[in-house]
Amino acid sequence: MKILYTSLFFICLPLIILRLIWRGFRAPAYWQRWSERFGASPLLDNPAPVIWVHAVSVGEVEAARPLIAMLQESYDKHQILITTMTPTGSDRVKRLFGQSVAHCYLPYDLPFAVKRFLKRNRPVFGVIMETEIWPNLLLISKQHNIPLVLANARMSDRSAKGYLKFPKLTKQVLNSLRFIAAQSQHDRDNFHLLGADITDVHAIGNLKYETHLPASTVEQASAMRMMWDNDRPVWVAASTHEGEEDIILQASRKIRAQCPNLLLIIVPRHPERFDRVTAIAHKSGFKTRRRSENKPCSADIEVLVVDTMGELPLFYAACDVAFVGGSLIPHGGHNILEPASLGRAIVVGPHYYNFNEITRQFIEANATIEVNNAENLADTVSTLLDNADQRAKMGEASLKLISASQGASIRLTNLIKRHIVIHDP
Repeated sequence: MKILYTSLFFICLPLIILRLIWRGFRAPAYWQRWSERFGASPLLDNPAPVIWVHAVSVGEVEAARPLIAMLQESYDKHQILITTMTPTGSDRVKRLFGQSVAHCYLPYDLPFAVKRFLKRNRPVFGVIMETEIWPNLLLISKQHNIPLVLANARMSDRSAKGYLKFPKLTKQVLNSLRFIAAQSQHDRDNFHLLGADITDVHAIGNLKYETHLPASTVEQASAMRMMWDNDRPVWVAASTHEGEEDIILQASRKIRAQCPNLLLIIVPRHPERFDRVTAIAHKSGFKTRRRSENKPCSADIEVLVVDTMGELPLFYAACDVAFVGGSLIPHGGHNILEPASLGRAIVVGPHYYNFNEITRQFIEANATIEVNNAENLADTVSTLLDNADQRAKMGEASLKLISASQGASIRLTNLIKRHIVIHDP
């Protein structure tokens, strides 16, 4: 099965390259650093032994922040190497960590590329964030005696059904890991169902609960609100995908009937959609401004499209109500913990299966409201904008849940120290 998988990967390689080229037309960074995607990562200047952390994109990089801080403290004579798969993830690593870590793209899961990457970097161990299960990467690492940990791992029922179609390979790959740090007991049970040794799977909680935003974020948001008129109601639609903006704009038009000075902020999930989302808002008849114009939102501006990267926390902090996208369409939703950590009233659509356990927990605690369509979204946001007490109660419930759920990074670090013995250089 592993040979078949690798053969199919080679066959699909031209399509993968064509996809890189296509994405590059909208995000030119995809045209750069191709050698890294085939294992030719830059040679490290620091001769110290390498601890490797893989975080596929922005969300995983953010989730890894407390872990990386603890690794830097616990293994201060080692070099931290962070790999990502996307340019946005790469930019986030540079923004958060600067020169304190090394960075490159993770190579494609081809044997020659993986071996080249491991030979150039020689990590003493690696931490793979979330559920990046690449068979060649994991199996070749085991062959080279490089212990790997799958951290903050999720395994939904839907994903488990997919992996069960390849039971032998899935079991072999999962048992090549030193251990799995799952987010929940349900995830742990699903990994066990797929063949992982249950004694090597631990439910430690979710690292993303440990979101710590700098105080300057709230200060900047307050200053921005003053420029917009502090009494102006603001709602943000964050991490939106194709098909959601039409629904959101339809809802916003209905809300404006009650709140004529309403400001809607749309933050598309992918930068290659910035132009399209701006065009959709214009075509829908809304007076629209782009964040990159660096102009304040005067009273006549109805929609602000955030076409910059890394500023979502700022706009969460500046809003009254936060809708978290990827959930009005069957995409699976996105993480609600960032607006929750700011005490915002949160709204989601019905399709949040990628973050089912967290989202259900917040809905049951009356910290988040689920909606099903444009009309329901409009009514819910209107009610929340009109009721500061309800927004405050939802925010307090969110902060209470987050406080009670922290500590995963400490538990993960302790597991690493227990399962992986390395010596100072």
